[in-house]
Amino acid sequence: MVGKSNLTHYHSSIYTQLDRFERGSMTGVNQHNQPIGQPVPGWTARPRPPRTPIEGRFCRVEILDSQKHAADLFAANRLDADGRNWTYLGYGPFDRMEDYRAWVESVAPANDPLFHTIIDRETDKAVGVASLMRIDPPNGVIETGHLNYSPLLQKKPAATEAMFLLMRRVFDELGYRRYEWKCDSLNAPSRAAAERLGFKYEGLFRQATIYKGRNRDTAWFSILDGEWPALKRAYEAWLDPGNFGASGKQKQSLSALMAAERG
Repeated sequence: MVGKSNLTHYHSSIYTQLDRFERGSMTGVNQHNQPIGQPVPGWTARPRPPRTPIEGRFCRVEILDSQKHAADLFAANRLDADGRNWTYLGYGPFDRMEDYRAWVESVAPANDPLFHTIIDRETDKAVGVASLMRIDPPNGVIETGHLNYSPLLQKKPAATEAMFLLMRRVFDELGYRRYEWKCDSLNAPSRAAAERLGFKYEGLFRQATIYKGRNRDTAWFSILDGEWPALKRAYEAWLDPGNFGASGKQKQSLSALMAAERG
C-alpha cells in the first residue's frame, strides 16, 4: 500500500517530469490527487477530408488520379536518376510507366490514405505526391505521409506551399487538433523538413515497422491546433510575394519567421 507521503512524493516527481517537457496538456488533479489532462468542452468528431482541390499561389493540391497525373509524375520521378527518393518509401522505384500507373490506380481510390498530387501552377503538371492518412475524426488527428517530391518540386516555393495548404485544410477547414509527421529515423532530410515546417519532435518508436525487408525505427513529430495560428502567420509572411526578389530568392527564411512568431 502506498503511503500518503510516498504518494505526495510520487506526484511531485510526476509534475517535475511534466515540467521538463510541457505541462500545457495538464490542468490539475482529480479527486484522487492524480494529475489529469485539460477538458475539451463541446468537442465533436471532425469531418473527414474532402476530395476537393486546394488552390495556392505556386501550386494546386488535388486528389491523385491515374488518368490525369500518372504520366507527368512518372516523367518527373525519372529525373531522380539514382532512385534515392524511393529509399524510405514502402514501394518503388518504378522502372516502367505501366507499373507506376498500376500503383497509382491501386492507391488513388482510397479514402485513407487519401493521396494528393501537387500541381506546379507554372507548368500545370503534377510534380509530387502527398497524402493525409491515419485519419482519426473522433480524436481530431491526421498524419501526413507518402511524401514524394520529384526533382521538379524539391526546394521550390511550391514544395513548402503544398504543406501549408494541407495544414490549413486540417486545422482551419476541418478543425483537427493534431497533425502528425512520421518518418524512418534514419531519413535525415525528412526529419530536417519536419522541423523546418514547424513540427515538433516527440520521440522515437523503436522497431516500429518492417519495410523492404529492413527494420524501421520511427521518428514522431507533430503540430497542435494551439501552435497553428503562429505557424500560419509565419507561412503567410513567407509566401507573400514581397518575400521573394526578382530572381525568386527568399528574403526571409521560414525558420526565422517562425521563430519571430513563436517569440
